Amino acid sequence: MKHRILAAAILAALALAGCSPKEEPAQPLRTVRVMKIDGAAVSGGLTFPGEVRARYESRLGFRLGGKIVERRVDVGAVVKRGQVLARLDAQDAALQSAQAEANRALAEAEAKRYRELREKNFVSQAVLDARETALKTATAQAGVARNQAAYATLVADRDGVVTAVEAEAGQVVAAGQTVVRVAEGNEKEVVIAVPEGEVEKLRAATGFTVTLNSLPGRVWAGRLRELAPSADAATRTFAARIGVAQADESVRLGMSASVQAKVSSGDTAALRLPLSAFFTRNDQPNVWVVDPATQTVSLRKVDTDGVVGNDMRVKGGLESGMLVVTAGANLLEPGQKVRLPEQPK
Repeated sequence: MKHRILAAAILAALALAGCSPKEEPAQPLRTVRVMKIDGAAVSGGLTFPGEVRARYESRLGFRLGGKIVERRVDVGAVVKRGQVLARLDAQDAALQSAQAEANRALAEAEAKRYRELREKNFVSQAVLDARETALKTATAQAGVARNQAAYATLVADRDGVVTAVEAEAGQVVAAGQTVVRVAEGNEKEVVIAVPEGEVEKLRAATGFTVTLNSLPGRVWAGRLRELAPSADAATRTFAARIGVAQADESVRLGMSASVQAKVSSGDTAALRLPLSAFFTRNDQPNVWVVDPATQTVSLRKVDTDGVVGNDMRVKGGLESGMLVVTAGANLLEPGQKVRLPEQPK
């Protein structure tokens, strides 16, 4: 009897356990990448990524072909005008210079002898003129040969910084082939690529501001100095150069920069987000917005205006200061808590 009572108690406990509600597993804490909406872009502005370049940059190469036997500078080296950068094997050029000098000396000796003969009226003036012309020709050829021998040494034509080295010792280069690039660091610019649909907006912009990714919080005023008249054949974009007059030593060549162009309020679709930020639901483009206080996400509808490269232009639905998820949007659910990349685990 006792065994029956114990078995019935066990079955009742199992039944009650089966009827109790199951605890739902906690949603995983996903790490996402976010982008903060810039107020200038929302109010009517264009933003372009760019790179800091020098206004004046020279591609230096030898004036004659040959084998490089020495390279004296590396990338980042500060050089002075007239400093030796590289040398060619000058043996052939030296031999040609010696041959031309010998021919000049022979022509000079012959011209001197014929002058003496002309003074004694042993030769005609025409014969002497021919020897004088031969001397001038030999002298010019000797000068060219000396210059060619000097061209075996590559020197800097201005003070600056070596930004690239495109040839190494032991390499055979042709005349005019770039060996090193030297940039003059006094005037700096930001080079950007402008889509064809935004060229006229950029041209009509009322002002430019430049920021650097490595120096958040600092802003420099810029101006449109140059806009390419034709599009690049590969990217179909127009290259533009934004001059930064007040750039100091903290603005270094090669840094990643961002250029904001102020446009009139009638220009829309200035804000662009990467395609990975969008989540389509019911044929409506949405983005995930992160609440900084609770670290949770919510879905927000946006109005779009076409694709530009890997970005989508947004003309409405977002406000300045919002944090928009740009990576991992397809794995999120409303109210889910996320971890930003800069947050410790």
